Amino acid sequence: MPGQPYRFDLPQLALLLANLLPVFGVFWFDWDVGSIVVLYWVENLIVGGYTLLKMLITGGVRALFLAAFFCLHYGGFCAIHGLFVLKLTQFAGIDLAQVPAYNWPGPLVVLEKFITLSQQILAAAPQQFIWACIALLISHGASFLLLFIGQQEFRHTTVNRLMTAPYRRIAVLHIAVIAGGFLVSKLGSPLGLLLALVALKTGMDIMLHIRSHQEPGPAGEESAGA
Repeated sequence: MPGQPYRFDLPQLALLLANLLPVFGVFWFDWDVGSIVVLYWVENLIVGGYTLLKMLITGGVRALFLAAFFCLHYGGFCAIHGLFVLKLTQFAGIDLAQVPAYNWPGPLVVLEKFITLSQQILAAAPQQFIWACIALLISHGASFLLLFIGQQEFRHTTVNRLMTAPYRRIAVLHIAVIAGGFLVSKLGSPLGLLLALVALKTGMDIMLHIRSHQEPGPAGEESAGA
């Protein structure tokens, strides 16, 4: 009702706390804009993993073909996105010119590139970065278990709608994050702008989460979100 304070539910609270971890990284572990933006790229992989589970739960055996297509297409999409992010941030000194030769046949080479890129990032990341990734995994897991499974959201969606949701999330969220990250990087990662970047991403993430878990409208439409 109007006038009543807004209350976070458990999945939103978990998402908020996970999004605040970069603040600790900035203050205690000297994270720069590269660490923050790359962490947000890793979150795309987490969202993709849960999306795959949602597709299989919703569609069952009939969803296997679309699930395989999603792995290939989304993996390639994230690989290209990740290369752009690494080029922008020079994260951990990773040299994109020294990438191994790719041997997988045909279009699978895109998936091989995605796996190699992920391995490079995790190998170069500090230990604290791994804990932040685990926190994001848990926060999206809370939403998956409590809302998608617990509240049976899978009964009110389709495999096609689930498959397109991560792309809409990246389009809405990461264009703003990358634009902000580029500005912060050019200005030398000042503390105030780093925190502003974290605040921007957190606010947009919460907004997208709330919209994506609202009741579907008359046409069964759902907004993008995690």
